[in-house]
Amino acid sequence: MRHTSNQIMYFHQKVYRTLIFENLVFHGATEQILIDAHPHIGTNKLPKIISTMRDAIIEAGGEVHFNSKLTDIRVEEKQVHSLQINKDQWHEFDDVVLATGHSARDIYYLLHAKNIKIEAKPFAIGVRVEHQQELIDKIQYHGDDHNPYLPPASYSLVEQVDGMGVYSFCMCPGGIIAPCATEKEEVVTNGWSPSKRNNPYANSGIVVSVAPEDLPNYIENDPFVCLDFQKKVEYDCWVAGGKTQQVPAQRMVDFVQGKTSTDFPKTSYQPGIVSVNLAEVLPPLIAKRLQKAFVKFGRKMKGYYTNNAVLHAPESRTSSPVSIPRHPDSLEHIAIKGLYPCGEGAGYAGGIISAAIDGINCVDAIAQKWDL
Repeated sequence: MRHTSNQIMYFHQKVYRTLIFENLVFHGATEQILIDAHPHIGTNKLPKIISTMRDAIIEAGGEVHFNSKLTDIRVEEKQVHSLQINKDQWHEFDDVVLATGHSARDIYYLLHAKNIKIEAKPFAIGVRVEHQQELIDKIQYHGDDHNPYLPPASYSLVEQVDGMGVYSFCMCPGGIIAPCATEKEEVVTNGWSPSKRNNPYANSGIVVSVAPEDLPNYIENDPFVCLDFQKKVEYDCWVAGGKTQQVPAQRMVDFVQGKTSTDFPKTSYQPGIVSVNLAEVLPPLIAKRLQKAFVKFGRKMKGYYTNNAVLHAPESRTSSPVSIPRHPDSLEHIAIKGLYPCGEGAGYAGGIISAAIDGINCVDAIAQKWDL
């Protein structure tokens, strides 16, 4: 029987996924993730797991360099030659796996300045919504929310609204909303759940999928059109929140009806929230679609559309707004040999596991090139 390339790729991804989970368990994650349909490690457990992995890398002969920032890249005859660290030392390499994560904006600017091609890519932006976990349990378990064998309930929602997708992202049962800004003069929210998922809140990003050509400032071939849009939303929310790490917020029904909320239930976001009319802070193409989507989500999940839910803005780091194009076979940059754009920061992954799989694929490509 002859298998297609897609079937072979799918098989490899399943094997790699299993390998990654087994590796996580070996370094400290619970074995439960090997059998759960929706495996969850717990953000509170990840630091210890990562440090254990780091120790294993060092024991195997690898090196880990802290306080070492990539500040320049040298290309000679369309081949990676060397990297500069901390604007000082240069190190020569034949192959570089560039896996920076999607918030390392300085890398995008560096590559662009060096005439290394990057491109704008679709991404998503919106708000992080928080309900009481008890309410989500009642909705999802149809009232049977006190069964001790039932875990805190999650949800997944998606709608097409005025030609754009609106969907839930990174839903965190029993979770916490956290500040995740990476630069000055911006606010960013994200969600996480501890291993036991035992906090009284449920939160999820509710985001609108945006393509470069959807944006009002779209210019063809501008690699930063989506990044600039993302940055402006984060800056505007920072200003609306009082130029601190407090975030602009609004009750859900108030947001849909255009009313500024006069008070709030307690939320998990520790820096605090500031009451605003989010429709005046978020871009209209985002705010109007969110308003329609929440009503539709309420029809799918009876009780979801409630004024006891609080919207925190923005949820803006769902994925990279920039991609670093690479050859589909060699996985090298389309114009630079030896440069392997990898993971979320390059636009080829959407989470921990998919990024890990992409890392394995890049290492495999290097090994094949050198017949290792």
